[in-house]
Amino acid sequence: MHALLALTPILVVFILLVVLRRPAKHAMPVAWLYTAIIGIFVWQMDFTRVLASTLQGIFIAATILYIVFGAILLLNTMTYSGAVATIRRGFMDITPDRRVQAIIVAFLFGAFIEGAAGFGTPAAVAAPLLVVLGFPAIAAVLMALIIQSTPVSFGAVGTPILLGVRTGLDAPKIHEMLGSTRFSDPAFMEYLIKIGANVAIFHGIIGTLIPLCLCLMLTRFFGQNKSWKEGLEAAPFAIFAGLCFTIPYMIVGVFLGPDFPSLISPLIALPLVITAARKGFLMPKRVWDFPPESQWSDDWMGDLKADSGSKNAAADLSLLAAWAPYIIVAALLVLSRTWTLLKSFLTSPAVTINYNKILGTELEANAQLLYLPGTIFIVAVLCAFFIQKMKAEDMGKAIGKSAKTMLGASVALGFAVPMVRIFINSGVNAAELTSMPLTLASGVASIAGNTWPAFASVIGAIGAFIAGSNTVSNMMFSLFQFGVAEQIGAPPRIIVALQAVGGAAGNMICVHNVVAACATVALVGVEGKLIKLALIPMTYYVIVAGILGLLAANMNLGF
Repeated sequence: MHALLALTPILVVFILLVVLRRPAKHAMPVAWLYTAIIGIFVWQMDFTRVLASTLQGIFIAATILYIVFGAILLLNTMTYSGAVATIRRGFMDITPDRRVQAIIVAFLFGAFIEGAAGFGTPAAVAAPLLVVLGFPAIAAVLMALIIQSTPVSFGAVGTPILLGVRTGLDAPKIHEMLGSTRFSDPAFMEYLIKIGANVAIFHGIIGTLIPLCLCLMLTRFFGQNKSWKEGLEAAPFAIFAGLCFTIPYMIVGVFLGPDFPSLISPLIALPLVITAARKGFLMPKRVWDFPPESQWSDDWMGDLKADSGSKNAAADLSLLAAWAPYIIVAALLVLSRTWTLLKSFLTSPAVTINYNKILGTELEANAQLLYLPGTIFIVAVLCAFFIQKMKAEDMGKAIGKSAKTMLGASVALGFAVPMVRIFINSGVNAAELTSMPLTLASGVASIAGNTWPAFASVIGAIGAFIAGSNTVSNMMFSLFQFGVAEQIGAPPRIIVALQAVGGAAGNMICVHNVVAACATVALVGVEGKLIKLALIPMTYYVIVAGILGLLAANMNLGF
């Protein structure tokens, strides 16, 4: 009964957004209120804790909005400077085929940004870039959401494994089993690296077809003919692009550890795939494009127009100058995540905003403003102002338009994240129940029994859907997955790896990822439609993960 009740907040979100197609700004306040009521009257959470969780969520939502504002401002700045038009021309020189553009920009460039920064940053970069190229806003967001799968488990320089799984498994019984005493011991780290290697293999096999998924979703839902066949026409090139990414991804994940698979593999794949596209290698015979804009549905378009701009925009802006802000973003993300001295400064307590002991509870939140991608976006905007020789008048217009757009996402995120925090923080209660996520997972595990490897990734996906983070999902469920594996006699390193894979897949449908990605292209009211579409590739991901998990667990394969 409690497992079913723990499921109901998720069902409320799904019904309101996907079934009834209510805008997130209307659905999420209702979901927040319902979760608070369940928390107070069923889990018997103290009212103060529910309120503290809400305030914690609002604080976190503000940091997400800061990132969204930076991403929108960068796009608007480049629109008014004329860089948008130059970038579009540059991609048309590679190929006018929208399927191939989606593979290069969303899958490969997005994977690189995920490897460097995580935290939903790929959508904030890739979705606006695709709008720049002339994609409908809704198609751009869907592409950006789908690619937040394969690279995610090793995003932000391996954070979901090195912080999420590592913290989740930091328990006395595991240290006793491994002969370690703390989570920095070599024996514990070696076990963690084995889990990461299994994650890389699972993702590598499943993720090879993600570029093809992009093509299929584009042609079926945004093409004139609504055809799966037109997507399959790009299969040779899409699978080639997938292999260019996943082969080095698996090699790096197995031999170099969880830090760099998502950072190194796209750097190898990008030049290979772009060269192949230029040379026509395995390219589809027919160029595919969207129908004329006059035929687009109203819900396809956001308020940001790829062809808008200033009459003062530089007509002769070079390709390097146009791309300079994104090059700066990529470079600063990598440096701030990998250069220890710089990272220590950007994350030091002196430049961190802390919100500790909220309303007297142990709950806390912090914002490392200099470390957040939002700050890096703003630095890139300042650079763009000078490099692209903008006028102050145009810069002012870009700032005003960006602030107005960001406000549209504030209500949805302002309730979505607090709802999540109540759900996660429900473990402290007078009813002596485990938290709602763990109660739900225990209910599923009791039904699945020895077939659990087929469902382990689903729990990871649910965790990410709830929390909006593969890292947090791994923190919540890694120890639980380990315990279930021991009970059914399956290798725990395989089951915990499936947790991480599912947690990455769940990012495709996570509510606040969807809301934030929509905000970067000023798209509102279609969050449910996007979740419904993204459920298709997410379902593929967890089904294949389940099949691979059953094989690996029953045959004791993997590392």
